[in-house]
Amino acid sequence: MGVPPRHEKGAGNRKRPRKEGSAASTAQKEGSKASQGGPLPRLEPAAAEYFRRAHETLKSGFGSEEEKALFASNVLEEAEAVPVPLSLDPAGSLLLQALVPSASPASLCRLLRALIPSLRLVARHACGAHILEAALLRAPLLIQEGGEDSGTLEDLVLELGRSIQGELSAFALDAHASFVVRTLLQALGGARVGSDGGRGLQVLGTSHSRAKQAKPGSEGPTDFDVPNSFLSLLRGFSESFGELLSEFIANKFFSLCLQVALEVLHRKLPEACSQLCCSVIGYLSSRNPAAGQSALLVFLKDATCSRVLDKVLEVSDPKALRSFYKVHVRGQLQVLAAHPVANFTLQRLIQAAPCKLLGKLFEELSPGLEEILALEHLGVVTALLGACRKHGAHQQEALQGLLEAFHCWEPPSRQLVCAPLIASLLAYEVYYGEEEEEEEEEKADPSPSPRLSSVSYHGSLMLQHCLHFADPSVVLRSLAATTPPDLVTLACDPAGSHVFDALLASPSVPEKQRRKVLRLLKGHYVSLACSKHGSRVLDAVWSRATLPAKREMAQELAEHEQKLRHDPFGHHLVRNFALTHFLKRRRDWERLQEAGKKRRELFAEILED
Repeated sequence: MGVPPRHEKGAGNRKRPRKEGSAASTAQKEGSKASQGGPLPRLEPAAAEYFRRAHETLKSGFGSEEEKALFASNVLEEAEAVPVPLSLDPAGSLLLQALVPSASPASLCRLLRALIPSLRLVARHACGAHILEAALLRAPLLIQEGGEDSGTLEDLVLELGRSIQGELSAFALDAHASFVVRTLLQALGGARVGSDGGRGLQVLGTSHSRAKQAKPGSEGPTDFDVPNSFLSLLRGFSESFGELLSEFIANKFFSLCLQVALEVLHRKLPEACSQLCCSVIGYLSSRNPAAGQSALLVFLKDATCSRVLDKVLEVSDPKALRSFYKVHVRGQLQVLAAHPVANFTLQRLIQAAPCKLLGKLFEELSPGLEEILALEHLGVVTALLGACRKHGAHQQEALQGLLEAFHCWEPPSRQLVCAPLIASLLAYEVYYGEEEEEEEEEKADPSPSPRLSSVSYHGSLMLQHCLHFADPSVVLRSLAATTPPDLVTLACDPAGSHVFDALLASPSVPEKQRRKVLRLLKGHYVSLACSKHGSRVLDAVWSRATLPAKREMAQELAEHEQKLRHDPFGHHLVRNFALTHFLKRRRDWERLQEAGKKRRELFAEILED
C-alpha cells in the first residue's frame, strides 16, 4: 500500500510524495500569526490528507529497514515545508513520533532547524512537545555514531538547549514544555533516568495502561556518550536552576525538572550535583526559621518540596547526609515518621544513610515502631528493616522491636506465630480475637488457630528482609510452625509468594530449616500448581530440589496430570516438570533431571568465574 501523491503525475513514486507550495506558504503565514498571539497554524486539508495516508503506509509495514529509512527520510523532507502545523496536529504528531526514531542525521537536522524558530510554541503544545522529546532522544545516538551531519546535529541541539536555558522559567513551569526540559537534560547528560520525573509525555490517543512508560532501557541505552559541549551546557543548566530556586521551587513542574537535573548531574557531573544540592538545602533552610528547629522541617511536610528533598537525599554523599541529620532533623524523626508527607522523605534518608548514621536513626525511631505501624506509615518500618539488612547492623534489635510492635515478643511462645502476624500486619490480640491481656497470656497455644486470610505488601517485605538477616531463626521457626493451609495462602498471594523467594535465596537460611518449611507444602502441590503465583513458587522450589524431592513432587502432581494439563497455570508445570515423561518413561525423566542439574551447576561455575 503506497501513499497517494497529490498529483496524478507523481503516482509512480511510491515512497516519496511530492511537495505542494500552497500548503507550505499558508502554514508559514499561520505560524507568523501564532507567534503574535493569533490562532495556531493548521494544515491545509490536502496536506492533512497526505500525511494521514503516509501514516497508514507506515503502519502497514515495510519489507526492510532500508526501505523504512528511505520512507522516513522522504516524509520528513515533505514535513520540512509545514513543520509547525504538522507538529501541532494530533495525527501529524503521531506520524512524526513514529518517524523520528528512524530518522537519519540529515533528516533530523532539517526537522530541528525548522522547529527551533517556533520552539516556544511547539514545546508548550500537547502534540508538539512529543516531537521535540523524540528528536532529543534520537539526536545523541546519531551524534555518537558520527557521520557527515553529526557536527551540524550537535550544533542544533546546543542551539535548542541554549534557547530553553535562556527562558528556563517559561519552559520549566509549563505542563508540556517541562517534559521537553527533562528530556533535554537527559540528552545533554547522556543518561536516561528511571524516576517519575524522567518519564515522557503520555502518547495522545492511547490508554493509560498502554502509554505507561517502561523502564528507561526499553527505549534505548540508559547511558551513552555525549560531546563535551553537551556536558558544558548541562553545567550551565545546573547554575540556572540554582538561580531560580527562590522563585519556583514550590512549582510542581519546576520541581520535576529539578529532580531530573539532580539525578543526571549525580551520574555525570557529581561536583555540580553537590553544589546544586547545597543550594537547595541552603535556600529552604533559610526561609522563616523557627526558634529551636530548622526551617527545613516545614518544607519536609510540603508535597512538592519534599519530592525535591527526596532526590537531594538520594544523590547526596555520606558526609552531606550526616550533616543533614545533625543540623535539620535530629530529634524530629518521630514527628516526621508520623506526618503523612514527611514520612516519605524520612524513608529516603533511611535508605541512603551510611552505617554509622543508621545507628542514630535506629536509636531514635525504634521506640516508636508500634505507633508508626498504627499510623500505617509502613514504608518507614520497611525501609528501616531494609537498611539493617543492607548494612548487617542492628538486625536483632530491629527484629525484637518489630515483634514487640506486634505484641509477640513476650512470652517467647508467641514468637512462633510472628510470621502470619507480620504477613497480615495484625497485632497478636487482633489476629486471635482476644481482648483481655490476662486471657491472652493464659492461652500460650491458642486453639483453634485462625486462618491467614490476607497478606499485606509491606508485611511480605518485612518478612523478606528478616529472612535475609544474619540470624533468621525466629522467622524460620514461625514459618515451620505455620499450618500448611496458611503457607499455601502465603504462596498463592501476589505479595506473599515473594517470601518463598527470600526463603530460597537467602544465604543465611540453613538448608535443613529451608526443607522443613518447604516440606509442609507436600499434599498441596496441585493447589499451588493451579494458582498464578503458587505455580511460580512451585517452579522455584523445583529448581532447587534434589532428585528424590523432585520425584515426590512429580508423583503427587502426576496423579492429577489431566487436571493440570487443562489448567491455565498448571499446564506450564506439566511441561516444565516433564510429567508425561515421568509417567511413561521414568528413566528418561531421571536422566533429563540429572542433565538439567549438571547444566545449572556448570552455568553457576561460569558466573562465579
